Amino acid sequence: MNGFKKFLMRGNVIDLAVAVVIGAAFNSIVQSFVADLLTPLISAFGGLPDFSSLKITIGQSNFMYGNFLNAIISFLMVASVVYFLVVKPYTHIKERNAAKVESTTRDCPECLSEIPKAASRCAFCSAEVASV
Repeated sequence: MNGFKKFLMRGNVIDLAVAVVIGAAFNSIVQSFVADLLTPLISAFGGLPDFSSLKITIGQSNFMYGNFLNAIISFLMVASVVYFLVVKPYTHIKERNAAKVESTTRDCPECLSEIPKAASRCAFCSAEVASV
C-alpha cells in the first residue's frame, strides 16, 4: 500500500490528472466553437452543414457515410482550431522566450569543455582563451 501512495503522489500523475480535466473542459469550448460558429459559417458559403442524411443502400443495408463525413469534417475543424488558437501561439511565445535566454558559457577551443564567457584561461586544460 505504501508503494501505491508514492505512485499517486508523484508529480507526473497529478499533472496528468489535471491535464485530463482541463482537456475535457477545453474540449467543450472547442466543440461549441466548431458547432456554433464555424459550421454555420461554412454552411452559409457551402450550403449543406449536415451530411448525416447521406447514405448508400445496397440490398437491405444502409451505409450511412454522411455521419462519417460529419465526423471527418468536425475532426478537421477541431484540429484546425486547436492548432491555430493554441499550438501556434504557444510555439511562438516559447520560441521568443527561448531566444531571450543568453548563454553564459562558451567552449574552450583546445579541449571543448564549457567555460565561463569572461574566463581568460580554461579551468580544465589551462589553455589561454581570448576574452569575449
